[in-house]
Amino acid sequence: RSRTMGNGSEELGAALLKGFLYALTQQDQLPKTILFYNGGAYITCENSASLEDLKTLQAMGVEILTCGTCLNFYGITDKLQVGEVTNMYSIVEKMTQADLIVSP
Repeated sequence: RSRTMGNGSEELGAALLKGFLYALTQQDQLPKTILFYNGGAYITCENSASLEDLKTLQAMGVEILTCGTCLNFYGITDKLQVGEVTNMYSIVEKMTQADLIVSP
């Protein structure tokens, strides 16, 4: 949803989100899918501080999906570097079928 984690300092929030995504790479139980939408679309695009961690997660079998409408809205469709483009129907389906949703 956002390029940061939590509310308050954007600099701190960006560092927290980067740390969160790195910590995911160290878990024994990985998420099946990670969804990126709204400002979160920037996280899967070039110049993101989390690209390597996302590529690691993808290589470990985690599905990385970014909202195509969001990429288009921000004009960054051509900057996507990891995962695949998805749509709201797929996002809703993934969320409604999930046993657990973690929203940092």
